[in-house]
Amino acid sequence: MSVSIDLSGKTALVTGASQGIGAEIAATLHRAGANVILNHPDMGDGKTRTDAEALAARLNQSRPGSAHVVAADVSDIEAVRAMMNSIREGFGGFDILINNAGVLRDRSLAKMTPDEWRSVIEVNLSGVFFCCKYGLELMRDGGCVVSIGSLAAEAGFFGQANYAAAKAGVQAMMRVLSREYGKRHIRVNVVSPGVVDSPMAELISESVKAEMMKVIPLRRLAQPRDVADAVLFLCSPLASYITGHTLELNGGWRG
Repeated sequence: MSVSIDLSGKTALVTGASQGIGAEIAATLHRAGANVILNHPDMGDGKTRTDAEALAARLNQSRPGSAHVVAADVSDIEAVRAMMNSIREGFGGFDILINNAGVLRDRSLAKMTPDEWRSVIEVNLSGVFFCCKYGLELMRDGGCVVSIGSLAAEAGFFGQANYAAAKAGVQAMMRVLSREYGKRHIRVNVVSPGVVDSPMAELISESVKAEMMKVIPLRRLAQPRDVADAVLFLCSPLASYITGHTLELNGGWRG
């Protein structure tokens, strides 16, 4: 007997969906039948909008009207409120929230500027809070939240005081929300990858990646599809009794 995941009739909002992990998650949920809302920050250069609209166009070719693009910088509370209001007007609500948007500003604590600290915390932690606070008002009962965490939260990688603190905060926040929203049968979980071979990883030198490979038992970096498949599982009925959980996705690497 085969087992399939069918998200037909569900609507998913994916933040940071214009490229990399977010784009792969959106495409995977769409293949499972969900309608997807692709968030991008629209930081002024137009690239994230172009990428998000190109992805939406590809998805709509297979299922017209099933993919939509919405701009909002998740670190801006008013922008998030406006995004959620537009979703309320256009869709009435949604069923799945994927908190994926994130930035890196790596530097040792001694050299890290207040702006480098603040920008990472505002996007990676406050942005998740804003999207959950206003998104859960729209989420239909029985829905789910999956936030993207990181091995950095446990491993304490050099130069990532800001990023590690933000991701640890996200994982703790999701455990709290799993308790607060259980009465609505909304499940809240985290997928916590190691290093993913995505545009964000381009900041890591090849020599450092080679050293990482030596301590990863599966001897490879994660691919965006690995993360997307884990997210799909947590969004599916197969994970109907999983909440408040952090799913490690690191190839056996413990940092």
